[in-house]
Amino acid sequence: MKKFILSFFLITLSYLPKAQKKIDDSTAVSILIERSQSGALPLKFSVNNNYLLKSVDTFSSDKEFLVRSGLPNFFKKLKQKRTKLRVAFLGGSITKAEEQYRNQTLAYLQTLHPKAIIEGINAGVSGTGTELGACRLKEQVLQYQPDLVFIEFAVNGGSNQALEGIVRQVIRNSPFTDICFLYTIAGDQFKQYAANQIPSKIKEFEEVATYYQLPSIHMGLYPSFLESIGKLIWKNNKDANDKIVFSKDGTHPTKDGGDLYTQAIIRTFRVLRKTAVVKKHELKNPLYTDNWEDASMYSANAIASFSNGWENINPQKNQTLSQFEPWFQTISKAVTVGASCSFRFRGTAFGFFDIGGPEVGQVLVEIDGKCVELRRKAGNSSNKIVNEGAYRCLVNRFNSNCNNRYRGQFELFEVSDGEHEIKLTVSNITANKIEILQGQDLTDIQQFPQKYQQQVFYLGKVLLKGKLL
Repeated sequence: MKKFILSFFLITLSYLPKAQKKIDDSTAVSILIERSQSGALPLKFSVNNNYLLKSVDTFSSDKEFLVRSGLPNFFKKLKQKRTKLRVAFLGGSITKAEEQYRNQTLAYLQTLHPKAIIEGINAGVSGTGTELGACRLKEQVLQYQPDLVFIEFAVNGGSNQALEGIVRQVIRNSPFTDICFLYTIAGDQFKQYAANQIPSKIKEFEEVATYYQLPSIHMGLYPSFLESIGKLIWKNNKDANDKIVFSKDGTHPTKDGGDLYTQAIIRTFRVLRKTAVVKKHELKNPLYTDNWEDASMYSANAIASFSNGWENINPQKNQTLSQFEPWFQTISKAVTVGASCSFRFRGTAFGFFDIGGPEVGQVLVEIDGKCVELRRKAGNSSNKIVNEGAYRCLVNRFNSNCNNRYRGQFELFEVSDGEHEIKLTVSNITANKIEILQGQDLTDIQQFPQKYQQQVFYLGKVLLKGKLL
């Protein structure tokens, strides 16, 4: 393929959308992200040469990546004769996916040192952003002492404060662990690249990358360029003989689309590997004083006090919930209405990482003994909070994506800085699940109504921004 020298200024604004759709693009992407939430894959994975890309296009653009301080420590270790390396991938569903950049990148890294032992860490959780990422980082990534951490949250989003918290946690854990930001895109964002613009969330994340001098890769730039010259279709349900189909839903890449993402990483690494010296990352003053460096998560049965009406589930021994075992070694299941648990902490945010499914119900979230209006920081937009009358702290754990399926989901709420006691109680107020599922196939709820009539709460982890008391 010819070498493309991309100049943003030569591409016109003709690719911008001409009219507003009935459902705007950001809403459509949010719906797709919600639907992507499912169970877990094993955290650790090995190099699989079946994922190795056979060729990389000779695309060239000074906008595809920014070197900044590079990845000097990782490439220094990669040059050693006998070396063991761990590469962590923290992100959403695009990171979690098996036939995408995660496995392809690990296979490529192996070619740089065939005798090295390289292990991957799959910390991809579908449909979640930087806030949950900051909470689960220690358990899912840092305890394995990675040498390199990729961070991919551009599609799922989140705050710069949480993103900075992730960076600072990595550096504090080991100042010699390198970090690289990856920017995927969704919806009509390819048109922004073609018009010499950067999607707003990526532009925000670049503030953190610049402050800590971390390399970043605009993985969506090359696919956007191919679309602008008529060689790629961004979204199509069917294959096209003469063009690359990037995705079928506008968000999650096909195999061919994912290959383009990986090519961007390989082209970047061919430049980054030229610098290979030991360099200590400095933990300078924070960019945001309210960053999420103090975020973490805990098994509920290790920190909370429980009333009657709970049981501990080992997901390895539970066929329905076994898919969540990589995230939850123990699941605390509330099996009766009125069952409650409580915990205390000092900080500014709390929440829970739980499982949605046909039988889940609604949960009362009380703060310091009161049912106050909850200030949601992050979570599932399809899980409604009732902000009326006496039930303004009622959180529904059932949504339209729980139709005969189970999914990982989470909630995070803000509180004033200080000490707080949190109480979670299974409510006797039932959600109208038939109404929630309107427009879908209702076969399962009609055949097994008793399953949907339950009021269950599957509590996997307690999330905190602060310190446990």
